[in-house]
Amino acid sequence: MKLLVTGGAGFIGSALVRMAVAETDWRVVNLDKLTYAGNLENLTPVEGNPRYRFVRADICDQRAVEAALAEEKPDAIVHFAAESHVDRSILSPEPVIHTNLLGSFTLLEAARRRGIGRFLHVSTDEVYGSLEAPLSATEEFPLNPSSPYSASKAGSDLLARSYFVTFGLPVVITRASNNYGPYQFPEKLIPLMIANAMEDRPLPVYGDGMQVRDWLYVDDHCRGILAALEKGRDGEIYNIGGNRSLPNLAVVRQVLALTGKPETLIQYVTDRLGHDRRYALTSEKLTRETGWRPAMDFETGLAGVIEWYRANAAWVARVRSGAYRAYYEQNYGGRTVA
Repeated sequence: MKLLVTGGAGFIGSALVRMAVAETDWRVVNLDKLTYAGNLENLTPVEGNPRYRFVRADICDQRAVEAALAEEKPDAIVHFAAESHVDRSILSPEPVIHTNLLGSFTLLEAARRRGIGRFLHVSTDEVYGSLEAPLSATEEFPLNPSSPYSASKAGSDLLARSYFVTFGLPVVITRASNNYGPYQFPEKLIPLMIANAMEDRPLPVYGDGMQVRDWLYVDDHCRGILAALEKGRDGEIYNIGGNRSLPNLAVVRQVLALTGKPETLIQYVTDRLGHDRRYALTSEKLTRETGWRPAMDFETGLAGVIEWYRANAAWVARVRSGAYRAYYEQNYGGRTVA
């Protein structure tokens, strides 16, 4: 199999690239624009592997996408590339609309023209909106996005499914809950809290901190994606959850306990605009059809992530300073295109 991954320099995309190269005999092509959250240092374990190639390109650039597909002729595409931060989408909605909708359209059109054998579109539980307990979203739940980010993802989900219904493109859609793990950009809740705690800086908590999220270890998510890629049915949607729902405040307190820092570092700040109160989904469909289920329990996973951040303080410092962006030029700047 030849697999093309968009957004493969991001947090989840890079985890899937590393896993696919390490655990299969596939050739993996990583197409990434390298925006602020794209970091090629996340992929140092696969650099030099003959079954891995990086292509710097924007998914909104039709010519670049067409050229990459024509040259690589992938059997399947896993589409991660997206502007994925809610706060950024609130401050400036245009980039999420442009990338998440136009970029997905560009990829879908190119995949349709080339007859790609499978197009897996990676989405989020945020498209279901806030749910009252004890509800958990199945794949048939109505879409009710609250932020420009989640609205753009809901729109791209519908667009992807339309390409299956209208054109017969073999599309599969996955929707995952909140991910955590190594290499996560420190604007998300868990890495931000870990980094701030290690530096004895305040840990900002939105509102009362009682917003509930389901936590999914990144490698469990990637295995769920691979299960859907290989065993999922065309045109179907599969939820991928961690089965561990916690209020944000409880997560922050666990981070402080595991880092040995006082709860006096918690700093309550004005809540995010339109902040969803509770996300919840069920992964029963994916488990039933593929046998997948999450393997990492949250407490063990969180402790391991904290140890990773401690051991990789230089990586964190480079990301927070922006110095990681120089890595591309240092490693690829003088090289010719293969």
